[in-house]
Amino acid sequence: MAEEVILDLEELRQLQNIAKRPRVLNLINSEICNLEKLRESASVSSAKPEVEVAVPAPVSSSVKPVSPAVNYVTLGTFSWDQDNDKVKMYISLEGVDQDKVQAEFKSMSLDIKIHDVQGKNYRCGIPKLHQEIVPEKCKVLVKPKRIVITMFKSLRGNWIDIHHKEDKIKPSFEKEKDPMAGIMDLMKNMYEGGDEEMKKTIAKAWTDARSGKTGDPLKGL
Repeated sequence: MAEEVILDLEELRQLQNIAKRPRVLNLINSEICNLEKLRESASVSSAKPEVEVAVPAPVSSSVKPVSPAVNYVTLGTFSWDQDNDKVKMYISLEGVDQDKVQAEFKSMSLDIKIHDVQGKNYRCGIPKLHQEIVPEKCKVLVKPKRIVITMFKSLRGNWIDIHHKEDKIKPSFEKEKDPMAGIMDLMKNMYEGGDEEMKKTIAKAWTDARSGKTGDPLKGL
């Protein structure tokens, strides 16, 4: 690199002697100045003793492999019973290890995951229970041929279903309307929009209806 700088300087000095325009001379002088600084810095760095640079030892980083997604077989069939304090679910499944059962109880839901049963994983869940439970008191017990899930009710009483059911029976707060009221409203509208003869007929029917002479006030209209 030092030799290239020296050759460039020599050629620029030759151009300096030839050039006559001020702008060209300024450009050549500036480049000569830059190259002289570069030559000086190169000579200083070459005079410095070599310093051994310590190369850091490679650090072995243990990267944990990404666990593959777990596939589950849904257990949609189960039985259940209850008393005033608790609800019990029964799942028929053999070969289950208690340590490989993962249970998640929430106030209105449960999610049971059962791993490694003859090479398969199973899952049973209820996203919305009929009523609230007490999660910290709930438990799962594995028996030889079935799994028993015990959930304690937040409020004592009977559940009509284990799943949440909307109450479709809503009380009606409207008073029962008098069937004659609608007829009277209709006659009033007809009276206001009718001609003189219509008004006379409606007035008579209206009077008769009020006096109880006819059961149908619209008869004869």
